[in-house]
Amino acid sequence: MTAELVRGQNHTLPQTRLEIRVSAGSPVVAGATLGDERGTVRGAEWIAHPASHRVPGLEVSRQAAADHRLAVDLDALPAEVHRVTVVLALPVGAGRPVSFGAVAAPFVAVTGLDGTEIATFTLTGLDTESAVSALELYRRQGAWKVRAVGQGYAAGLAGLFADQGVAEAAETAAAIQEAVASGLARSVTPPPRTTEGERVRHPAGPAAAGAQAAAPPVPEAQPAEPLGDPASARTEAPGGGPIDYAHPRRQTSAPPPPPPTAPPAAPGQPARPVAGDATGWSMDERLYNQIWGMFEDLARAVAAYRSAVDFAESRMDQELDRALSDPRNRIGGAGDRAREAARAKRDELTGRAREALERDLAQLAAESAVVEPALPAAYAGWDNPVWHAYRVPMEIPMALRLGDLLLGEAPDLRIPLLVRLPLERGIWIDSGRTASEAAASTTGDQLRGLAVETAVTLAARLLAVYPAGEFSVHVVDPAGSAAGQLSPLVGSGVLAGPPAAGAEGVASVLAHLTRRVDLVQMAIRAGAADSLPPDLDTGEHLLIVNDFPHGFDDRAVTQLRYLADEGPSVGVHLLMVADREDARAYGPVLDPLWRSLLRITPVADDHLADPWVGHAWTYEPLRTPQGSRVLEQVLALVAEARRGGRC
Repeated sequence: MTAELVRGQNHTLPQTRLEIRVSAGSPVVAGATLGDERGTVRGAEWIAHPASHRVPGLEVSRQAAADHRLAVDLDALPAEVHRVTVVLALPVGAGRPVSFGAVAAPFVAVTGLDGTEIATFTLTGLDTESAVSALELYRRQGAWKVRAVGQGYAAGLAGLFADQGVAEAAETAAAIQEAVASGLARSVTPPPRTTEGERVRHPAGPAAAGAQAAAPPVPEAQPAEPLGDPASARTEAPGGGPIDYAHPRRQTSAPPPPPPTAPPAAPGQPARPVAGDATGWSMDERLYNQIWGMFEDLARAVAAYRSAVDFAESRMDQELDRALSDPRNRIGGAGDRAREAARAKRDELTGRAREALERDLAQLAAESAVVEPALPAAYAGWDNPVWHAYRVPMEIPMALRLGDLLLGEAPDLRIPLLVRLPLERGIWIDSGRTASEAAASTTGDQLRGLAVETAVTLAARLLAVYPAGEFSVHVVDPAGSAAGQLSPLVGSGVLAGPPAAGAEGVASVLAHLTRRVDLVQMAIRAGAADSLPPDLDTGEHLLIVNDFPHGFDDRAVTQLRYLADEGPSVGVHLLMVADREDARAYGPVLDPLWRSLLRITPVADDHLADPWVGHAWTYEPLRTPQGSRVLEQVLALVAEARRGGRC
């Protein structure tokens, strides 16, 4: 499975002979530098560029182009080389873009010689920079890894080379640009873009070049991020007809999705749904996009129905007003006949709208029936048989299922709520009483217990979808009130340490994670990620905070706000379990923390809205089947894989 990297994230390389493919929206210069154990480039002979396109173990393109393929043989590199940095720069000249902010975000993929993608990275968030360090291949303890860097330089190649210790940085940069301009490396016009053949590229998580992590938080009344991606929107049938499962806009990627396995539909009948018929370069991506399309189809189908009902009611009211405004209709049976006619017309219009809705719901239900069984574990509910064949993965998936979404008009049709991985922001599980019917029938103690159970199941899912040892979970439970609900995590041994209790325990965990965020941020900004302390765990971390804000002093609250704001960009995420109303009593000091997190509930609640028509969607958390031990079994496999990795 392809690893979609975000800035600062690394991934182990399974082989040493590789290709690095670059795709950009306009011609770029592609090169690479070789660095020693400190990342220093010892001389011009350690730079591969269009005027000198070969160095030992490395070959780059001889021209500026919109697409490049760089050949890498890590075994053929000089023994003193510990780092290979892929460099992109804009060619200079009249009429050319002067910064990456003016062109489409470059896309870089590390592949095997057979073209199989190993890791990808989209360089978003660039602005005034005209050169960028895209990727690093680096040697760590005898193994090679790839890291997404995305470090831009407004000073161009000269600034980039100077940062890497090149003695004559300005002269080397000028020689490269002169070679490009003189025709030794001719600039090639990118191929024309088509509206039907481009690859659908999604942001690779919250820290993709720091851009998403810096985005303003979605307000409380807005949906989670995966609920409104226009790239995966489906085409509506002309005239408001039934949904067309040919999905003309969702079958446009390259390579195209596999052909449908279902037999063709009879003439005049809608095509039979097929799992994974959306665009994407993998089955997981196609299923992810298909779920997006189902969500949008349901939102728009219900919107059309509600609009038709409102129109029918409004028309009836207008006809009644006109009929009763005539004094002659107030005598005898004329008024009654007018009312009956208006109501009959209303019922006719409403009935036709309901028929159209039922037709669309039937097709969506048919699609859900084939999609749900085909989902991988990360997208599947706990009752899906895929968990019985669960094995700890080698790569993280594209997304994770947090629960289900449904509308009142279709209570039996549930759309998975997927969020991209790594998490773009933390999560707040509201343990307080809300206006929902489910919350009203549940006591306060039960809600608090269900909220912690929801946190445990989410943590278990995150642990299950990450490779062994690459995701750690910490728990802060100041009063020790959640010991019972936390027992699956504690008993399996998957926690980074015992749940922290008391002021001292809370302070210790927060200080540890705050230090990690500080060190990783400084290392990334300085381009010195290899200089991190050897005891620092650079994997992803999740901090579960129970019963907040009770037991937290001002310093602890400030640290939590810092982790919520800065943590996701470097792999530290918050999972708060708290009553929103209790937190509101602390005043505006907690508002930034609350607004930076995605709110979900431990019981059904209609607090999420879609970005197309603003429906209030009912969110339902995922629950393990009654009497099932799937959660314990999955956690046991995770713990076993971790112990094996330490052997």
